[in-house]
Amino acid sequence: MKPETRVQAREMAEESDHKPKLFKKIFLGILAVIVLFLILGTCLFFFYVASAPKVTTAALSSNNSTKIYDANGHIISRLGAQNRQYASAKQIPKQLKDAITSTEDRHFYKNHGVDPVRTAKAAFADLTGSKLGLQGGSTLTQQLVKLSVFSTAASDRTLKRKAQEAWLALKVDHRYPKYKIMEYYVNKVYMGNNAYGMKTAAEFYYNKPLNKLNLPETALLAGMPQSPSLYNPYVYPKYATQRRNRVLISMYNNHKISKTQERQAAATPIKQGLAKTHPNANINDKHEKVIDAYLKQTIQELQAHKYKLHSGLKVYTNLNYADQKKLYNLANKNGGKVGFPNNAFQIGAAMVDAKNGKINAMLGGRKQTVPFGFNRAVRTDRSSGSTMKPLMDYGPAIQYDYFPTYQPVQDTPYTYPGTDIKLKDFDDKYEGNITMRRALVESRNIPAIRTLHHVGIGHATKFLKGLGMTFNQKLQLQNGIGAYISPLQEAAAYSAFSNGGIYHRPYTINKVVEPDGQAHHFKSHGHRAMSPATAFMMTNMLKGVITDPKGSGTAAKINGLNEAGKTGTTQYPSSFHGSLPGYAAMDSWFTGYTKNYALSIWTGYDHQMKPGHYVSGSEVNIAQNFYKYTMQYAQRNKPNEDWTQPSDVGSIQRDGRTEYYVVGHPGDAQAKTNDSSSKAAKTSDTNKDKKDNSRNSDSSSSSSTENHKTSSGNNGSGNNDKSSSSKSNDTDVPKGKASTNSTQNSSQPQAKNSQNSNASSTSQPS
Repeated sequence: MKPETRVQAREMAEESDHKPKLFKKIFLGILAVIVLFLILGTCLFFFYVASAPKVTTAALSSNNSTKIYDANGHIISRLGAQNRQYASAKQIPKQLKDAITSTEDRHFYKNHGVDPVRTAKAAFADLTGSKLGLQGGSTLTQQLVKLSVFSTAASDRTLKRKAQEAWLALKVDHRYPKYKIMEYYVNKVYMGNNAYGMKTAAEFYYNKPLNKLNLPETALLAGMPQSPSLYNPYVYPKYATQRRNRVLISMYNNHKISKTQERQAAATPIKQGLAKTHPNANINDKHEKVIDAYLKQTIQELQAHKYKLHSGLKVYTNLNYADQKKLYNLANKNGGKVGFPNNAFQIGAAMVDAKNGKINAMLGGRKQTVPFGFNRAVRTDRSSGSTMKPLMDYGPAIQYDYFPTYQPVQDTPYTYPGTDIKLKDFDDKYEGNITMRRALVESRNIPAIRTLHHVGIGHATKFLKGLGMTFNQKLQLQNGIGAYISPLQEAAAYSAFSNGGIYHRPYTINKVVEPDGQAHHFKSHGHRAMSPATAFMMTNMLKGVITDPKGSGTAAKINGLNEAGKTGTTQYPSSFHGSLPGYAAMDSWFTGYTKNYALSIWTGYDHQMKPGHYVSGSEVNIAQNFYKYTMQYAQRNKPNEDWTQPSDVGSIQRDGRTEYYVVGHPGDAQAKTNDSSSKAAKTSDTNKDKKDNSRNSDSSSSSSTENHKTSSGNNGSGNNDKSSSSKSNDTDVPKGKASTNSTQNSSQPQAKNSQNSNASSTSQPS
């Protein structure tokens, strides 16, 4: 062999020997890293579990109901304590057990409380920032532990909680037999509609005991705990069907049912067999009846914060129970005092602390016996009528165009641009050139729409957004005299007028304390929605709605109280062909406020198109009466403060009334012109006795008088502003009449409020 060949062979042999050594080093290095991670992971695991809470039989067996407190710390409800029927292990059908294990934990009867593979995947997902792993890593036992001793908020699904959850699941599995763990789970889960446990749910949804449920009914209940609101078959039949069918597929894949059974059950309509009445769900507790709407709103907020309701929480709300009880009693026990004509006549009301957005009280309706009934305080499917004028027309006019309170506005014939639709006022009259104050106080429609036309939809929409209102469709001119918003939204929006222009999102929950003692505090961070000048000038004009003899809200007046507010009514559309008396209204509103509270009230019928379901001329004042008695009570221990004039707001006396303007803007110039005219008049009066200046003084006096008249006329006062032109104290709804002016009057489409997804009630009135 040649020397060169021998060298090459030796080098190849050495290289061949080197490769296994390199691979071995890499393998050992990787193995060392894995071992190191395992050691560190084990140390971290035991560090976490050292602080794990204790899990007791009482906690597992559903005795830890969520407690709801009012603002004074008194318990007003125990969620689940009243509406839970306990099912023993013997009462749980095998089919239900199969459905649950197939969906939630296929290896339930084989594992020891945790599934290492699923847990590892979940931990890896958490470490890598994925949001998909943690829930999928839970066994049935882990879910039971979580429901019993941990927060269910999404923000608390951390690696630490997952480690503690797994450790406690191992302990529970060691201490209790599988049949007992299944029993605890079946009775622990929240099933929607204030039903806790699957036995309770079977009675609520199907009026059946558990052992009488068929396969599709069993599958629906087995799948609901993951999202009981979304899978509610009454409200979201599409999602409920999808979830039920996934359970059926899981049962087939787990060899618990045949393919034929799976297909037949999946083809069953989701609403087949659903109960139409819920005899066991009537409200019996006296507190539950009074706080029903408030409690429902609180639960929706808890769910929005990703809490589950069956986890032993302590929820401290902003509810003033005394004011809440006053609302309830006025609506249900003292109806004659307010003027309710019958039990079908309905109401929705919301009272908000004007300084911070805390919801003080809420009324969802009258004569309701089913828990979590339809909440009319948050419904956004009824037009607000003229209560929209301060929010969309005159508020933006002051904010963006600096209108003074005596701004001249035209009450003259008006047709919506691009249409042949004529807008009219309640009395079918035109008052010509009047002041903005008078137009608002008397609730005249044409000046309001003309003002909105001047301001522009863009500015109006921006102003409303600052007050927490957004809409699915673009707003139009006719929305200036009515839009689809809720009493709760109106109360919060009017609070900004009371609070110097600062808007707070309304909220019910003050604090949540978890079973392990962790407390979470909530508050609404206010933002400036308008200038202090706009808020003050709007409030000053809205005072007149209540106090002016020709104001549309005189029935709401509380003697001696500093308050402001606005009325609203809506008329039936011209396309409605039912037999109605003259001036019948669909809705009647009143929204009023003090320095302490804002209260918004809607009244009317749920089914306004039914014969006889209209608001008569005498019934439009019910909303005002309800406001009066409620606010009078709420203010009993509160200071009666008045609003302070901001430094950038000037004032001027016009026709015996103090009017206001924003300093440094057009109204300021008008005020100076009037002031000069007034001084000239005084000078002429002083010199008129001097003979040698008599001609000049007469001329000066005449000139100043003409100047004053001209100025007054241009600003909506003077001869054109005749008090005798209105024949009613209630110009939004004249005495004996309902409004003939509404957004319903127009055939143009109206914008729908987009904020009704969480706020709206999930059940509809029957």
